[in-house]
Amino acid sequence: MVRKVLKIILVIFFMSVIFAFSMDSGDASSKKSHSIVFTISEFFLRRELTEQEKETYVLKYNKPLRKCAHFSIYFLLGLSFASLLKEYSVSSKNILFWTIFFVFFYACSDEIHQLFVESRSGEILDVFLDTFGGSCASYFYTLIRRNFHEQEKTTC
Repeated sequence: MVRKVLKIILVIFFMSVIFAFSMDSGDASSKKSHSIVFTISEFFLRRELTEQEKETYVLKYNKPLRKCAHFSIYFLLGLSFASLLKEYSVSSKNILFWTIFFVFFYACSDEIHQLFVESRSGEILDVFLDTFGGSCASYFYTLIRRNFHEQEKTTC
């Protein structure tokens, strides 16, 4: 019972993180991602970036960073949701289906939410990327579970 509750909390946590990021205005969201680009770049270069370098790095790495963030957070949401479904003895085939459905639905609602946030927009490409992240997580989870059960059978 405790595991189920913890997994429900984890799913709600990732949904909340996604919602919180979506509440940021376009300017606030851009500042956050720019800051991450600067921090990562300065870490690897081991020095501070000049203003010209900052512009260059933002143009080059900001969009890929944001797309990786979409994929990653929805991967985590999909992984936690798939794990939660297993607590209710859902079959692997149904875990794949329901996780993809859930992630797609939440991604759609997230992009619709962004339509109502200052200087943000809903992007259909982000829905597909988010769904792909959750789908990969669901597939990864069922693959790992299947391998785990096969190992249990051979050791018994």
